[in-house]
Amino acid sequence: MTTPTPTDWPPLIAGQPALDLLNTLTLEDGALVEHLGDDAAAAVWLSRLTGVAQTPQPQLAERARELREAIRAAVQARKQEQPLELAPLNALLARMHSHLVLEPGEGGPALRRAAVGDPAWLALAPLGEAAAQLLAELDFGLVRQCEHSECVLWFHDTTKSHRRRWCSMALCGNRHKVSEFRKRRGG
Repeated sequence: MTTPTPTDWPPLIAGQPALDLLNTLTLEDGALVEHLGDDAAAAVWLSRLTGVAQTPQPQLAERARELREAIRAAVQARKQEQPLELAPLNALLARMHSHLVLEPGEGGPALRRAAVGDPAWLALAPLGEAAAQLLAELDFGLVRQCEHSECVLWFHDTTKSHRRRWCSMALCGNRHKVSEFRKRRGG
């Protein structure tokens, strides 16, 4: 993996969309940095995540941040083996209405998901579904937070050995190696 550039920051390194949403709040130079500051920034990030161009919807950033914090609370509770408060996340999921529609296609009928309701919530529906799957279906022992002391990013460890420690070797793994090298060299 190469080191992310500002155009692809925050990095999509979590291996799970809901965790990538958590990673839109990063720690830089000791301060938390919000990467979903406005609807345009949220649309650009969502476009990167989904691979589908998103247009800035009114309140997209606000709704994305609200979803992110509901997911964060649930993930942290689950990691700490505390009871999950599911009502806040379920209330947000209920706002993400859509249904399947059959349309004529070249080789026969084609499926399309038709959105109903607030366009901002609808754009976030895949993240809401990913969060529900994360909490209910993934091996939560493989959901981890980066071990670097100056990092707050989360990831789903899909490595064969399940010993991943860093959000990214190119980011925090390398910083750790440099720090350890300096300690050994006395510098």
